[in-house]
Amino acid sequence: MGGETPSRPRASLRTAVVWEVLRDALDRRAAVGQSAGGGTGGGAGAGLEVLDAGGGSGQFAVEAARLGHRVTVVDPSPNALFALERRAAEAGVADRVRGVQGDTQGLFDVVGRGAYDAVLCHGVLEYVDDPVEGLRAVAAALRPSGVLSLLAAGLGGAVLARALAGHFTEARQALTDPAGHWGAGDPVPRRFTADQLSELVAGAGLDVTAVHGVRVFADLVPGVLVDAQPGARDALARLEAEAAALPAFHAVATQLHVLAERR
Repeated sequence: MGGETPSRPRASLRTAVVWEVLRDALDRRAAVGQSAGGGTGGGAGAGLEVLDAGGGSGQFAVEAARLGHRVTVVDPSPNALFALERRAAEAGVADRVRGVQGDTQGLFDVVGRGAYDAVLCHGVLEYVDDPVEGLRAVAAALRPSGVLSLLAAGLGGAVLARALAGHFTEARQALTDPAGHWGAGDPVPRRFTADQLSELVAGAGLDVTAVHGVRVFADLVPGVLVDAQPGARDALARLEAEAAALPAFHAVATQLHVLAERR
């Protein structure tokens, strides 16, 4: 995975693994389309059609557009879409990024079925009323052999974080609650295990191709340790990258990233 530089914000440590996996998946999908004579719908070299469901201000959407892909971001927040427009303009990719107000419940009121080579669904399943239906909707937006990038809150990471903070009752509550919710002050309504996400993905008609643990260490290491030691940021980024693909660390990751393909 790409190394971190001291000038980059610590938040980038928390997304680097997801972006590297996603970028590789988009590159592979684009190569398949080109070898098939432009089967992605835009002709060889024309880039992919990407849907970012719940993409907010476009953290991943703008980066995908930088690669030459055309990205549609669906989000219920007008403020987030305004920030998306500004971010895309500043990055010089405004012509490849389109924001649409909407949500997964009415996804096909604003986008087409089977119209996308890749769909991003990051930080959405935790908040929708019905994760099964929400995931089926985003899966239905994919073309055959299209790629899904799914990012959701991990149960084990929340339990570990509450326990390390001394909140043992809340840790136990998260561990035993069917939704992985630790109490009234918990801002995340629902969390998942890797097996639960994989089952949801399979139920939506997709084949899981990879699972990664995200923010295995970054949320637990005190910032002062990262900032005070020369090279610590790069070393932590490499550690996150190496641990991400190991199943043993999925159980303690703050987030879980599932890559899947439509059958």
